[in-house]
Amino acid sequence: MNAGAKAASGDILLFLHADSRLPQNFDKDVRRVIEQPLMIAGAFRLRIDGPGRTLRLIEWGANLRARLLRMPYGDQGLFLNSETFDATGGFPDLPIMEDFVMVRRLQRRGRIAIIPSTLTTSARRWEAIGPWRTTWINQLVVAGYYFGVPPDRLACWYHIERHHSPR
Repeated sequence: MNAGAKAASGDILLFLHADSRLPQNFDKDVRRVIEQPLMIAGAFRLRIDGPGRTLRLIEWGANLRARLLRMPYGDQGLFLNSETFDATGGFPDLPIMEDFVMVRRLQRRGRIAIIPSTLTTSARRWEAIGPWRTTWINQLVVAGYYFGVPPDRLACWYHIERHHSPR
């Protein structure tokens, strides 16, 4: 992500997971947020591209967390101007939680907007190991980070489905 930011020539950077799709006219929404004086960055509402009430509940929880705590995760996309990115020092060199750390850095500099436009992300991980287990692992990784578990170990926890999911 840092290499991509360095190579970019625009004044606004958008970090997006490869399995996510942007909403139509996203560029207008992004510019509208970045132009607001107190807004330092922004992210999109999350939609998981899969059927079922469980995924809708997970979306609801993620969107509530992002809106109330101004704490979006990487699967919601993250956008900010390049000056702000440079001033924060970019993403930390971590095997996991780099987006989480970046958002916390940004929170100290200003407000993070959660725009009403919806970014759609793949349900692949939730479908592979189950929505509740995926959510549990994600929350375990966040809690572990807060309690000082080394990022290499957190990355192992996050990728545990490789050893337990059906192939």
